[in-house]
Amino acid sequence: MKLFETKLPENRLHTSFRQIVRDPSAGPVRDVIQTWAEGLLDRRGEQRKFINEFQTTFNSAFWEIYLNRAFSELGFKVDYTKASPDFCLECPSGYQFNVEAVISDRSRELARSPNLDQEAEFKLQNTLKLAGKIKDKRDIFRGEKGTKSPYSTLDHVKGRPFVIAVAPFNSDHSLMQNNEIINRVLFGIEAPDQESLLTGIQKKVSSVSKPSGAPVELGIFTNGSYKEISAVIFSTTGTYGKAVVASGIDRVVRSTRYRQTQKTASELADAGGNLGVSHRLENPQDYRISLRFASQGLIAGSDVRICSSDRYQESHLDGLHIYYNPFAEFPLDRAVFDAAEITHNWFDPESGQPMHQHPDGALVSRQVFEPAQGIFEYLVAQFRALYGI
Repeated sequence: MKLFETKLPENRLHTSFRQIVRDPSAGPVRDVIQTWAEGLLDRRGEQRKFINEFQTTFNSAFWEIYLNRAFSELGFKVDYTKASPDFCLECPSGYQFNVEAVISDRSRELARSPNLDQEAEFKLQNTLKLAGKIKDKRDIFRGEKGTKSPYSTLDHVKGRPFVIAVAPFNSDHSLMQNNEIINRVLFGIEAPDQESLLTGIQKKVSSVSKPSGAPVELGIFTNGSYKEISAVIFSTTGTYGKAVVASGIDRVVRSTRYRQTQKTASELADAGGNLGVSHRLENPQDYRISLRFASQGLIAGSDVRICSSDRYQESHLDGLHIYYNPFAEFPLDRAVFDAAEITHNWFDPESGQPMHQHPDGALVSRQVFEPAQGIFEYLVAQFRALYGI
């Protein structure tokens, strides 16, 4: 069955689906997405339901399609005879675990808070969304709120790690949040600032409030309150843009990658002249900005690149994060997601601090734009202004 063949009336189709179908240049992108869905469309009695969901709501189905391809590339076997949770997985070693996919999508539920500035509003809304979606899945696992078939009662779930795969799609800017918001939800920490870069200790946040005033707990992987959840898979780059890049069609790509290298004390001292911001224009279609700073025995920072898609490469697993729950009833084996591009995150109960294993070159964010020189120049000007160049 074909994802992009539809008999539904125009007014039922999701805006993103309509745009992809109507774009004459997107044929190769549609082919990529169809390939990613192999297996998912073989589920007995589920094909039409899944395709209708893809065409009418789009984001949640697309996230499952992305994950389906990611699990295939990792060598996992998916048991498509199991309809719930979304993915019943077996590793080449025979190790088995389950993954339930969910997104934070747009809604009218969270009213604007007039006393917050735009950045604080963005953080609050995204935090409430991600925290709410993870809680919903934990409650379904437990059988709370009248759930008819709790995940915990399924034979293929009992005694095995249960993982939630979540991605934010709830606003036009959600995919630019990097991992700042999920770090708040799972580890109760704020984004790094100048002080934390020097000390290695990030500021903590224990809760936020809903518009009603009700508190929402953060740092749910720093205690046993979510012991049913073994781990969380997270990405802001498992999006339509990844399919665009994989297809090879002509676009302008803006990407940010994390950089870090371990240095001795003498090497850190010698590197002083290379710290700070640098930039260069490789050619009329390739501009790069590099930020480097010294911290905790590392030279760390980021590389921003704005270039034409023919000069850019990205793997399917680039940008993927795994967060491990140290209090899980059935912990997920950290050796399972063994790929160089994946970032691993966990909480150390002894030190009370989160730990991160970021590969050098890990993808932080990526956007794609129409292939126009004016767009390229606009993006370059934006980032030059941001970095004061």
